[in-house]
Amino acid sequence: MSFTFAASAYADDVTLVPKGNRNAEQPDIPGASKRRTKAGRTTFDDKYEKVRDLLANDRKLMDKIKATAREYRIDPIHMVGAIVGEHTYNVDAYDRLQSYYVKAAAYAGNTFRFAYDGVKVDEFVSRAEFSACADEKGSYDLWTCRERVWEKSFRGKTVDGVDYPNNRFSAVFFQPFYAGQTFGLGQINPLTALELSDMVSKTSGYPKLDENDANAVYEAIMDPDKSLAYMAASIRMSIDDYRRIAKMDISKNPGVTATLYNVGNSDERAARLAARNRSRGEGVAPILPEENYYGWLVNDKLAELESLL
Repeated sequence: MSFTFAASAYADDVTLVPKGNRNAEQPDIPGASKRRTKAGRTTFDDKYEKVRDLLANDRKLMDKIKATAREYRIDPIHMVGAIVGEHTYNVDAYDRLQSYYVKAAAYAGNTFRFAYDGVKVDEFVSRAEFSACADEKGSYDLWTCRERVWEKSFRGKTVDGVDYPNNRFSAVFFQPFYAGQTFGLGQINPLTALELSDMVSKTSGYPKLDENDANAVYEAIMDPDKSLAYMAASIRMSIDDYRRIAKMDISKNPGVTATLYNVGNSDERAARLAARNRSRGEGVAPILPEENYYGWLVNDKLAELESLL
């Protein structure tokens, strides 16, 4: 299936990242993913085939994916790749889209809040250490600023008599069930949803999210329709970050966008890649972004996945 990128005229100094994997063999799969799969008495091949069949047999879902991709000006293969990666390596797919709606409904009416050690996140980010973030206007800049402050001033440290875990901000404050848990069709964590709230509200018309209304955040990431919007926004952000910061056009490589969907922090990763390439001097071919184990699978199966569209 061909796809026309509206408003995607890249400047001459932007390097196109071609299709395909940079690594001849799949990079190592993390032990946690192997353990989850073994505990479920299944295999990665079985999980891949299950999510592939879900996509192949659910035209309603595929139509939603394509419509959402058009809204965010991305090729729908990027969304397909992210769904395949998440459900192959992180969770098992349900057999039908309706099952995701049922699962989302099961969370409705529950009372959640984002907090650590009895301190709600809105109270925590009002501390003086976060004052540098006060001037940030958009949801993405605001929450990524707060993530940086957490990493620098709190992660793994004792501050004012409180021991803070050596873990990500999203795992400590935004996942009350267990660390690392993500939700729904797009397997999005609550902090990511808060970061993307402005883009999703502007593009899809959904209400902006508030950290004080954890239930609304969970609804957004559990409901398949809303989840697809946040997934597309995340991919759009990664593509834009790499174009703007690293001067790389990754829009033709679903394995790279799937990798970034998996690991997050596309702006920081683009900045590190840009710094590496600057250090190489003029006239040297730039280092291209590489896929991880998750993105490698997407590129390896690309012809089959594209046929689903």
